[in-house]
Amino acid sequence: MKLQKVVNRLQKLHPKEIDLSLDRIINLCKKLDNPQDKIKAISVVGTNGKNSTIQACFTILKSAGFNCNVYTSPHIQKINERFVYNNKELNDDELASLFETIEEANSNEPITFFEILTACYFYEAAKYPENINLIETGLFHRFDATNILKNNLASIVTSISLDHLDWLPKDKRNVEKIVFEKTSALLNSNIIVAKQRDIETSNLIKKTISDNKSQKFFFNEDFSYSEGENGFFYYEDKFGGLKLPSPNVLGQFQLENISSAIATLRALKLNIYDDHFKQGIQNIKNIARLQEITSGKLKDLVKNNTLLVDGSHNEDGSIALNNYLNSLNCNKHIIIGMMANKEHEKYISYFKGLSSLITIDIPNQPNSISGKELKEKFKNINNTSYADSIENAIKTIKPNQGDIILITGSLYLAGEVLNIN
Repeated sequence: MKLQKVVNRLQKLHPKEIDLSLDRIINLCKKLDNPQDKIKAISVVGTNGKNSTIQACFTILKSAGFNCNVYTSPHIQKINERFVYNNKELNDDELASLFETIEEANSNEPITFFEILTACYFYEAAKYPENINLIETGLFHRFDATNILKNNLASIVTSISLDHLDWLPKDKRNVEKIVFEKTSALLNSNIIVAKQRDIETSNLIKKTISDNKSQKFFFNEDFSYSEGENGFFYYEDKFGGLKLPSPNVLGQFQLENISSAIATLRALKLNIYDDHFKQGIQNIKNIARLQEITSGKLKDLVKNNTLLVDGSHNEDGSIALNNYLNSLNCNKHIIIGMMANKEHEKYISYFKGLSSLITIDIPNQPNSISGKELKEKFKNINNTSYADSIENAIKTIKPNQGDIILITGSLYLAGEVLNIN
């Protein structure tokens, strides 16, 4: 209860959810003796795969005996997920105390919620100067609150695509502008560029970072992976090859994220050995990224059928998700809810041959599109219907043996699913 009260106060410090500027976070961190200057960080920028790449780095580092601090956003079920120190989330009392400390230092000055959370993260992280920090940047890196580090160990650039276009000028809602915002301000250290959706995006990234003096590693040029037989995949870079077991996460796109994580950690020469990589990738905790729900209230409703939840919400996320779905020889039933500012028709266009598609409202999200409006947008898709709750959507489905049920379209919806379950 105390934690929620503090959160409510912090959310009221600025009239806007997002206000792209670094002035407020710089001023607050100056009052805190610039904690961001006292940490060792790996920064992760991009559109898709940021959290998955961080989780792969995290489990590998833990397997090798490293202590990590981790900052991600948004949280899926509880805000504590964003604040990991010494490999553990802060509990409610610890987090409330941290928030109150930074709230007092801020002295009621206007600051966005994400900005003050970021200051909180840096302040606590500075207490662990030997830990490796894994930091996910938010909306756009150039004016993101996390972009006040003076140096870092590395920057990972995950897959970049069209998303959050409503925050860009109408005449610049394109990949070129997004690439510039996300990569033009990367620090001089090491830059690892993950697999991109096409050559155009890769070339835009290369052009934007061409004057950056970092050591650079590009997917398919400096590191790569290939799928093998009998549950293995192969990773290779200039340091040699690794034969690795299949990770404990679903989807080929996860191999791309894991490969970027491995490339980064090998580039940093941290004395991580083959067994650490093998162990780490089999213990990845990846909430709401093609996550199978194996027990709980919602799982009970589907009985022996597979229930998956995935927070993808943009075109590239849909492509990656459907590459996985198309590899399965079974009927697919999709339950979907989305935020209002997403490209709904483009997202759903990659879903083919569905047995059923059920639109729903996202509970507790005033900025979401209603399920009924979403159904109208999807009216040209066969077997589309609307349900007034997640539970009723599942009950509507009459699956055959071996069918899968997937709930997707939003990380916020994924959080609600996991909380209900």
